[in-house]
Amino acid sequence: MTDDAAAHRSPAGAMRRPEPGTAVWFRWRKWDGSPHWLHECIYLGSDRWGDWFGQHAGWRSTRPGRDVRVQQPNVTLLPPTGDYAFTHNAAPQRTRVYIDIAWDVRWEGPEPTGIDMDLDVVRRETDAPYVDREGVLRQPGDVYIEDRDEWDEHRVAYGYPLDVVERLEAVAVDLEGRVRAGEEPFDDATAHRWLQRLAGFSHVARPADPGLGAPGSAA
Repeated sequence: MTDDAAAHRSPAGAMRRPEPGTAVWFRWRKWDGSPHWLHECIYLGSDRWGDWFGQHAGWRSTRPGRDVRVQQPNVTLLPPTGDYAFTHNAAPQRTRVYIDIAWDVRWEGPEPTGIDMDLDVVRRETDAPYVDREGVLRQPGDVYIEDRDEWDEHRVAYGYPLDVVERLEAVAVDLEGRVRAGEEPFDDATAHRWLQRLAGFSHVARPADPGLGAPGSAA
């Protein structure tokens, strides 16, 4: 690993997890340290795949220039490898699977945090064929890697180290195949179990507002 890459990645260490049912903020940033998505979440617990978090419908996700309430409940897995975050959205959300390829996903004090690395693996359950962001005709249920154009732009603009680029491109291709094959933990049954756990925490209040102002509805 290059020195530059190592500077962006810190060992997770032995961190005491919060109790399941604890509301937390999940903080994303970009490679240069600039803020990215910030999600209101509930820590749900862990299994052999890693730590799981959830969002109730109506909970907030915000980033510079965008501030929304999620439409459907969702659960997110953060694996110990720290190189992706897998989100499963409950039906009828059309983007059923969304995996953010990432770097340095870890606990920082009481909060999960990570660096968004542009590439995403998606599975969309649409009502009809559609054209994706890159102009490719897709069928309902197709699994594919998205935002390669952003990846190509940012790896130059941010100066991603070559070893990081090679590793994360391989991670994206591997995850694409695993999602397409319906392997655990990317199968619907695993996500359903954690969605049921999330439903059991319907009484949990949102985490304390970090001072971002009232949620909006920008698309």
